[in-house]
Amino acid sequence: MTWIRSNSIAVLGVALALGACAKTDKTTTSDSAAGAMAADSSAMAAPALTDANIVAILDDANVADSAAGKIASTKGTSTDVKSFGKLMVGEHHALRVAGLDLAKKQSITPELPADNTKAEADAFIKSLNDTPKGAAWDKAYIDHEVTFHEQVLQTATNAKNATQNVELKALIDKAAPVVQHHLDRAKEIQQKLTPAT
Repeated sequence: MTWIRSNSIAVLGVALALGACAKTDKTTTSDSAAGAMAADSSAMAAPALTDANIVAILDDANVADSAAGKIASTKGTSTDVKSFGKLMVGEHHALRVAGLDLAKKQSITPELPADNTKAEADAFIKSLNDTPKGAAWDKAYIDHEVTFHEQVLQTATNAKNATQNVELKALIDKAAPVVQHHLDRAKEIQQKLTPAT
């Protein structure tokens, strides 16, 4: 069972990598023409992300972590896990509002990439609800949060490099320390929840 909301994040990384690729080796023989056309069309299959894609992916991550945090704030058994869940709800909601405000100000309509699906997020939320409350739930949630925030930081860096929008770059710069704080706090809780061997 995967508890990581990585689909949006993975899509961003793949699209950035593939969008940056370009076929530069042009051959003139007829035998290799079909191969070259196939390679060119595969590079074109994953267009570079737009600002609308970036805003949507980051918004999607904020929504997912707010929803998971809400569940943790009531289902967590550790005081640290409950407090962390409440922190995720409040701070990811604030990050989401800032992103949507910027999108509105600049007339950016958030749009997830075509190959993005919410099925993984839905499965993650379902697993949080279906898994019995207890120490194992707390640990699984916090382990997820560590991985999730590491991925969000990488996604933010990739998004900042992909956009030419100065205000979107500034928003990402402003959000990064908040996400880093979440990661640091999740790692602290993770250490407390991991039994010493």
